[in-house]
Amino acid sequence: MSTNHPVDVEQAVRARYSGGAKTVEAGLCCPSSTYDEEYLDAIPEEIIAKDYGCGDPTAHCQPGQAVLDLGSGSGKACYIMAQRVGPEGRVIGVDMNDDMLALARKYKSEIAQKIGYDNVEFHKARIQDLRLDVDRLDAWLAEHPVRSADDLSALEAFSQSISADAPLIPEDSIDLIVSNCVLNLVKPEQKAQLFTEMFRVLRNGGRAVISDIVSDEDVPEALQHDEKLWSGCISGAYREDLFLKAFEDAGFHAVEVLRFDARPWQTVEGIEFRSMTVSAYKGKQGPCYEHKQAVMYKGPFSSVLDDDGHRYLRGSRIAVCKKTFTLLKNGPYRDSFVFIEPREPVAERDAKPFDCRRTAVRSPKETKGADYDATSEVSESCCGAEDCC
Repeated sequence: MSTNHPVDVEQAVRARYSGGAKTVEAGLCCPSSTYDEEYLDAIPEEIIAKDYGCGDPTAHCQPGQAVLDLGSGSGKACYIMAQRVGPEGRVIGVDMNDDMLALARKYKSEIAQKIGYDNVEFHKARIQDLRLDVDRLDAWLAEHPVRSADDLSALEAFSQSISADAPLIPEDSIDLIVSNCVLNLVKPEQKAQLFTEMFRVLRNGGRAVISDIVSDEDVPEALQHDEKLWSGCISGAYREDLFLKAFEDAGFHAVEVLRFDARPWQTVEGIEFRSMTVSAYKGKQGPCYEHKQAVMYKGPFSSVLDDDGHRYLRGSRIAVCKKTFTLLKNGPYRDSFVFIEPREPVAERDAKPFDCRRTAVRSPKETKGADYDATSEVSESCCGAEDCC
């Protein structure tokens, strides 16, 4: 039942998920049925049954990657990804719920024996503060209980010290971040920090793939005072467009909806709540230098606008800096463009700053060289059906 009193979000979530770690609760989110059965064989039924989520971001990890699962719960996703990344990769699960952590750790040795290696670790921490190792903080508190204001000051000093000197998840250390129906459980005032932390720990070129519950309208204040709706992934849900904007605001690029459930998981007072999976990359930051490169947008739209404000006109050679050229060529945009290199590469030492605030067409003469006037025979490479463009 809703009230007008502020909700202790962390306590409400902790209590319900602790219960879910002990007894299966079908009402916690909408578990996905898309997991590959091949990876479930090595995982005990208790972990599978007590997994609560709304999607499957695990399918996006690659062999050898360092993967971070935010709100790892029973550990199911971590143990699936452990098999996907292989013995050369590693998987880190982060959760604040002691009962869920105990369940995830309970079968760690057994699963490692089944798959042939141990590449998973679980840590207690808030997903919006990946610097603070709460396991280490708990151990310190056991020896230094807080009984006075001075004790509290000592606690705060210790927390700041370990966060700065030995962050749980160092910056630029993770290839892929996943999360399954957890971001909505973070307090509204801490959500921006959550996205900042995700961006901080990802390596340049790293990616976040997040499944979560979103709403098609703003969640009214009255629903935000309901503890059950908070722990049930409703009260803290992002409005669908603002969920995407949160990635953009944190500095991510190539923000893309990978899955959007047509059918709502739940409707409350006319507001539809459904599962959405979003992918976003880190790496558009950095200086811009001129290397005489161009890209041509293939279509089908007449033009598109990227996260840096470049407009690409269909069929036109648009001048781009080396950084943008590399992002487009190696990222999820690559199938939409033709990539045009200069006839004579520009050496790094000779490259001049490029003004990325403008959109300009690149003349073919600029790419080939102003003095280029060659005449050639028909190219044999484009005479056969298999080799033609």
